[in-house]
Amino acid sequence: MIYKRKYAHWMARLRAPVVSSLVFALFGCNSTDTLTPESSTPSDDTPEVLTVDDGMQAALTYRGGIPFGAFALPTSSFGSIYNGALQNRWPEYLLSELKNIKARGGKVVLMFAGWEGHYKDRYGHFDFGKWKARVNRFRNVNFSSYVRDGTIIGHYLIDEPQDPYNWNGRPIPQSTVEAMAQYSKSLWPSMTTVVRAEPTWLRKWSGSYRALDAAWAQYTARRGSVTTYINGQVNDARAKGLGLIVGLNLLHGGNPNLTPMNATEVANYGSALLASSYPCAFISWKYSSTYLSSSSIRSAMQKLSSRAANRATKSCRG
Repeated sequence: MIYKRKYAHWMARLRAPVVSSLVFALFGCNSTDTLTPESSTPSDDTPEVLTVDDGMQAALTYRGGIPFGAFALPTSSFGSIYNGALQNRWPEYLLSELKNIKARGGKVVLMFAGWEGHYKDRYGHFDFGKWKARVNRFRNVNFSSYVRDGTIIGHYLIDEPQDPYNWNGRPIPQSTVEAMAQYSKSLWPSMTTVVRAEPTWLRKWSGSYRALDAAWAQYTARRGSVTTYINGQVNDARAKGLGLIVGLNLLHGGNPNLTPMNATEVANYGSALLASSYPCAFISWKYSSTYLSSSSIRSAMQKLSSRAANRATKSCRG
């Protein structure tokens, strides 16, 4: 597979000034995308400001089915269409955000390590010790109740370990991904571990995944037949005993490559992914208020949301 230069993008949004939290955004050009800061923003995490329970009329409950949403979905956007997200939160604001997400009937995959620049060595290679230090920031946050009730879908360990570009020519091996999952389990034994890597790559390792629970498959038009794609990813996930989160590259996965998916593509590709009973969540890259506010895109997402709601609820553990 040829890896091209990634396009950097980091999103920071401000709303009512009560609780600050980080929502990270991912940007990329291949079949999946990487996490990088925009040059105009600070190198550290940028807080989002959000009022707890802002705009809520009454507490909601999870509607059933599998979570449906997007990377960096604002908590205020959980509702009738979206009830799932991938988010990165500061430790001091995590509990208030989880309370708000649960009250809105949502579920979330959490990334603790944040931007990959925080855990690279001087040569741009992955540094396991630095990664552990980033994760350790959450050791004293007691979010166990949200793991038990399913509000937390899982711990997102790292983004695209297989991409040489991310790590200055030295991809992170599958054995290290398993070691990262083992470290997560040593801190939070009952929390599901997730890596943003396709099962096809994870299957290439001859070892066994005992701590890693789930892989991630994100479809783009350049992959060809969506049915062939999802069937292959499911087969590889099953072969390694892994759960599977799926989604679409909404902003750069259309045809031709690197263009936003149109409403027809969203509906057709998404329906094909949801035709499989294997995925445990449908979370797409990424939230964009401009893109998602289009009436045609909103209609397509509503259609997929309804299909996700009609699926049997399942754990992301393989």
